[in-house]
Amino acid sequence: MTQELKLLKQLSRQYPTIASAATEIINLQSILNLPAGTEHFLSDLHGEYEQFNHVLKNGSGAIRRKIDEGFGNTLTQRDKKELAALIYYPEERLSIIMEEIPDEESLNDWYKITLHRLVQVTKRAASKYTRSKVRKALPKDFAYIIEELITEKEEIEDKERYYNEIIHTIIRIGRAKEFIVALSRLIQRLVIDHLHIVGDIFDRGPGPHLIMDTLMDYHSVDIQWGNHDISWMGAAAGSAACIATVLRFSVRYGNLDILEDGYGINLVPLATFALDTYGDDPCSAFAIRCGAGYDSRDMALDMKMHKAITIIQLKLEGQLIRRRPEFGMEDRLLLDKVDFGKGTVLLGGKEYPLKDTNLPTVDPADPYELSPEEYVVIGKLKQAFLHSEKLQKHVRFLFTKGSLYKVHNGNLLYHGCVPLNEDGSFKKVSIFGKEYAGRALYDALESYARKGFYAEEDREERLRGQDIMWYIWCGAASPVFGKDKMATFESYFIDDPGVAKEKKNSYYALYEKEEVLDRILEEFGLDPAGAHIINGHVPVEVKKGDTPLKCGGKLLVIDGGFSRAYQSKTGIAGYTLIANSHGMWLMAHEPFESKEASVLKGSDIVSDSLLVEQYYRRHFVADTDIGVELRERITDLERLLDAYREGLLTEKGN
Repeated sequence: MTQELKLLKQLSRQYPTIASAATEIINLQSILNLPAGTEHFLSDLHGEYEQFNHVLKNGSGAIRRKIDEGFGNTLTQRDKKELAALIYYPEERLSIIMEEIPDEESLNDWYKITLHRLVQVTKRAASKYTRSKVRKALPKDFAYIIEELITEKEEIEDKERYYNEIIHTIIRIGRAKEFIVALSRLIQRLVIDHLHIVGDIFDRGPGPHLIMDTLMDYHSVDIQWGNHDISWMGAAAGSAACIATVLRFSVRYGNLDILEDGYGINLVPLATFALDTYGDDPCSAFAIRCGAGYDSRDMALDMKMHKAITIIQLKLEGQLIRRRPEFGMEDRLLLDKVDFGKGTVLLGGKEYPLKDTNLPTVDPADPYELSPEEYVVIGKLKQAFLHSEKLQKHVRFLFTKGSLYKVHNGNLLYHGCVPLNEDGSFKKVSIFGKEYAGRALYDALESYARKGFYAEEDREERLRGQDIMWYIWCGAASPVFGKDKMATFESYFIDDPGVAKEKKNSYYALYEKEEVLDRILEEFGLDPAGAHIINGHVPVEVKKGDTPLKCGGKLLVIDGGFSRAYQSKTGIAGYTLIANSHGMWLMAHEPFESKEASVLKGSDIVSDSLLVEQYYRRHFVADTDIGVELRERITDLERLLDAYREGLLTEKGN
């Protein structure tokens, strides 16, 4: 009783009177009866900023649907297309329109028509939210005006004249452009209530740092870490093996601008070392998988840097594997299996010729020891990663808003898999002398990862955590990797695709079995009857007839190839899973042409809709996790009311 009274006293500071507490109860109770907000789920963005940004701007097609619903046949398809493009890219479209409409009178007419249309779309987008929630989303400069325009006022007799006068005044005082931008951004915000990123923001594409900037400014987001994310997180923490990994990926895909321009990482020491060491070496086994914007004049140097950092990575990983025998990754120690005289490597009892035998920095007597020059290079790179202000800010955001898994509104979100044995039981994994499986494995790995970044005084715990981050990236029992090996050495040095094949965890052979998925859902505290598992990581090969719906829709694999590197394999350009008050849909996106095409021609991403589940009744806030929190808050406030009425607490005057 004493403890409860203490809690009620704290609550009374916020609600000092019976009236204030009662008002809040009424407010919260009304929120419980609103339709559930719209959630969007995306995965495997892999640095494809332009496509990601457009999907956010068009709400995965939601804005065009709002326009269609609001105007039906009263607008032509061309007008709808132009209105949508304006909402997506208001500043850019306004610049073009200002040039196309030369005289002021015609421009003012266009402003009047467009503002009325935007107000109608805004009303439709805001209709499922409380006035309070909408008010919080309003841009400060125009908050009062927008609220007036989108709120029905019963007391005004000539409503049309009232609203027309507001819009006329906006145009007359020269604020129409700014108002159009404000309304467009508000619409974008309202169509997505909450955003889930189910892993792999980084690597392959050119703009992961731009995606991170966008997410940091986004109104409501959570992130489930993918293995590519965790390697960057480990690099930011100071793991040398992770630093080498992210560098290798960046140079391999021709994306060194991410490091140099995006994060301010000085790559001159690596470039100088690569030129000095491999100056006459064509490095033909280290080709660059470049995109359209790549400057081919950098090719020769990049290939040398690619080889240099790959050798450094293999050495650093070998040191880590030897340091952590409990990881059970001795099969990845291959440099010591090389016969330098014969130019071969012994793998699985069979000898293979090496595609590249020029390894001047590898000492046959101790192949995992860095050369003095390599040691200097990795030391400088480590300092650069640790002192990159922007990278550190991004990674702190990943730790703050992210986790290895999330249970949310009856859904279980994780990037890869839950490691299973062939019989479907949870695979036991030894971590520093203790075995974990299922949810406990996720929790243990995440705990160590956080120590690897945040632990300062306990250097051993920090080192353990950094090594675990590398293990999460590529360990055989890592839930976000989910394969028996990361075949880095084989893919570069052995001309036999079979030896580089990475076997998937049994999870991927068993996820069509309902009893297996039910066991996973129960492990994470969910009722299998209505729950879903949502993950990415493995691209869905739609062009071969594969489907993202597994086990009748109980499991949703939403990696549809956001990354251009995978689009030839998947046949599409990514999925958005949408959950709203009516059900769940998958939107399959076609490739995005470009921002320029959208601005100039009004081109949009074409998306096909696939119904996952239609609810038998509409879902409200009361049915969500937020609803649980609100009901708990209401219960506390009702106890506060009782305490006031029973004289246990005294109301505070104004």
